[in-house]
Amino acid sequence: QGTLPPLIGIRIKPLNEELRARSTRTLALVLTELVRRAGRLPDNFVVTVPKIVILEQVEFIVAELARLEVALGLDAGSLKFEVMVETPQIVLDSDGRSLLPRIPSVSDGRLTGAHFGTYDYTAGVNITAAHQRMRHPACDFAKHFMQVSLAGTGVWLSDGSTTVMPVPLHRAASGVALSAAQLEANRASVHGAWKLHFDDIQHSLVGGFYQGWDLHPAQLVTRYAATYSFFLAGIDAAEARLSHFVVKSAQATLAGCRFDEADAGAGWVNCARRRAEPASIASRARVRMGGV
Repeated sequence: QGTLPPLIGIRIKPLNEELRARSTRTLALVLTELVRRAGRLPDNFVVTVPKIVILEQVEFIVAELARLEVALGLDAGSLKFEVMVETPQIVLDSDGRSLLPRIPSVSDGRLTGAHFGTYDYTAGVNITAAHQRMRHPACDFAKHFMQVSLAGTGVWLSDGSTTVMPVPLHRAASGVALSAAQLEANRASVHGAWKLHFDDIQHSLVGGFYQGWDLHPAQLVTRYAATYSFFLAGIDAAEARLSHFVVKSAQATLAGCRFDEADAGAGWVNCARRRAEPASIASRARVRMGGV
């Protein structure tokens, strides 16, 4: 009926020694039943693989997806996957090498995305719970490493989530109204969480991460607000500077008091292209309702 989101799939358990058998069994059960009932997989179905720590785990999921395609009669290469970047080992291993730029080469063309796991990653580098947040410098380092490692590969990136929910602190019992103080506390709780989420998304957008995870439907309010405000801010100045590059495509230009090198034009074209569809960008935010 055309009601599915643009991206849909399943996040399996980690592929470590303890959980690998369970993960592959769950994946096989879900795909087998889905194909049996629906006749095919939904478009853009993706398997999310968490907590990658060694390259062999990537090779394993590639082989498992190929095996399931044969077993279920699916087209070769139709099963895609994405990885969660949430362990220090995927950024730099014990030998000082990064797994990130090597993952696409062993993915058999199946890798579609890489998601940053804010809280597992910060815990993995010994940051205390009170300081595990989206805008921690350790997260900026890891996400910039993701960008550099996967640039030009076609693998799209997603930031993590804000875990402070925009929900009320107090709920009225049956037949009992909340006090004025409780209502004010509820309002402050929701507004504070919205402000935190808005600022986290703005930080992600400034850093070049245009998608992210949301954990509660009420966070979609600030997802849309942050995305629209980011791309609409300074629109007149951006268009003026971009027009200079259109007219003088290979020359450095002076727009007002801003001097732009010719290479900067690519950044303004990228901004204009993304700004043209802010709703599409916002709508691709990952919404996780509970656990699987």
